[in-house]
Amino acid sequence: MLTLPMRTERGEIELGSRLESRIGNTPLVRLERLVRELPGITLLGKAEWHNPGGSVKDRAALAMVREVIAEGRLTAGKTLLDATSGNTGIALAMLGAALGFPVLLAMPSNVSPERKRILQAYGAQVEWTPPDESSDGAIRRARELAAGDPERFFYLDQYSNPANWRAHYETTGPEIWRQTEGRVTHFVAGLGTSGTFIGTTRRLKELNPEIQAIAMQPDSPFHGLEGLKHMATSIVPAIYDPLLADRNLESETEAAYAMAKQLAREEGLLAGISAAAAVAASVRIAREEFAAGRRAVIVTVLPDSADKYLSERFWEEA
Repeated sequence: MLTLPMRTERGEIELGSRLESRIGNTPLVRLERLVRELPGITLLGKAEWHNPGGSVKDRAALAMVREVIAEGRLTAGKTLLDATSGNTGIALAMLGAALGFPVLLAMPSNVSPERKRILQAYGAQVEWTPPDESSDGAIRRARELAAGDPERFFYLDQYSNPANWRAHYETTGPEIWRQTEGRVTHFVAGLGTSGTFIGTTRRLKELNPEIQAIAMQPDSPFHGLEGLKHMATSIVPAIYDPLLADRNLESETEAAYAMAKQLAREEGLLAGISAAAAVAASVRIAREEFAAGRRAVIVTVLPDSADKYLSERFWEEA
């Protein structure tokens, strides 16, 4: 049975101290060595693996689940259904285990073995989709399942759910502003569902319209950046706003792999592949700002750690 969260006196939904109080308020880590030859440039990464589910997706998953429970849309007997490339699925599986609702995920079959084991540990059901269809195949399968049995499934639809970006508007953006004491000049984030970039940028732009927001995505539809979308060839998330970014950058898979190893061996950080891609884009911005003689405080989001990617072969390559 679905264990309903407690309500506060103000009517808010609480999931309990085990999870809700541990999601968000992640540290900003200074990436010193990457910019040691660029005086006047500060590069910071938001270490989202400090969330209990190990990724930035805990924020959106919590917000989406809290909303649908509060509105009575996820009721006892319903299975929560969504499409995912991995981290949101893990976050939903964690919440399902904690709150007592079943979770079914549509997911590409080529996600890392670590992701598969984590989902199995949480007890989530998984519908595996063709690897060559990436997250789009998972989206299409989730839509089929939801349409085929609406009485059984509640389709969360993270790609269209406004609670996704609002989670970052309400938490990630204010945290970055507070942690940098309002000194942030550039914000860099990768595009997957686009919730992290959209929500954080909207809040930061309200606080200071001069902050430059840079969106990063893979450079081709065939890439190894799990969780990120090549927007030109993908099903574009309904929550995505292409006009919000001041600039769009593309990242090569090999550059992300190289940066992941560099972060591990020079900064002592085991960051995930999409995190490494975001850092590589941030370093590019850092060099441009230095060359132009400008000081900058560049903040990027590190969606997860390398724990889910240690089986990747690139770690063994010279």
